[in-house]
Amino acid sequence: MNQLNRRQAIQLLGMSSIGYFLGSCTNDLTTQVGNLSEPLNQSFGELLVRSQGLIPEFSASVIDPKALLINTYDLTPKIDPIDYKLVIDGEVKFPTELNLFNLKKLPFASMIMQHVCVEGWAAIVQWGGIRLRDLAQIVQPKAGVRYVLFGSADKYTDSWDLASALHPQTLLAYQMNGQPLPVENGAPLRLAAPIKLGYKQSKWVTKISFVSQIPQGGKGYWEEQGYEWFGGI
Repeated sequence: MNQLNRRQAIQLLGMSSIGYFLGSCTNDLTTQVGNLSEPLNQSFGELLVRSQGLIPEFSASVIDPKALLINTYDLTPKIDPIDYKLVIDGEVKFPTELNLFNLKKLPFASMIMQHVCVEGWAAIVQWGGIRLRDLAQIVQPKAGVRYVLFGSADKYTDSWDLASALHPQTLLAYQMNGQPLPVENGAPLRLAAPIKLGYKQSKWVTKISFVSQIPQGGKGYWEEQGYEWFGGI
């Protein structure tokens, strides 16, 4: 294990279903098997999300503001909150754009949840913002939509299964630990959910697209480099 690089370690420790068994192998045959098994992996993960209830929340007394680390490789973008707009499009009936003022008029949700990083650390954080399912109700995804793509101001990309995106504890947060979300933690808007690993929780989100298929090369920044796609906890 000491000889494994970060990518190989994550492949070896694939976090859901058969990705756990196949993720660490890199030969051509196993890659082909992995590609064939990906739809099953996704379906298994979606089934787990649909079957589970709410994740228990934590007490505010265990929040440690210093525990949520900031990845040093992040390039913090400059976003003017006044000009910020969240674009929601794809296979939806009512594509829309919402500025921060209109976003904050939507029902507010606050949760104290555990943020788990694939690098081995975790932090208890209070996130406050909007349930992603409330945004979905506004745009109304069409029949056949199975995935949600996320784009960020720093060019980071990711994709989720629809069931995880619509989980009642999946938030687009603009508040952290009772205060406005800091820029280095993803302001003005970031993903936060207790059912996904940290690399699935995009910062500086500017675009959400509901789609029936993930485009070629569009699974996500880290996923295209070998990280496990579902990224569930």
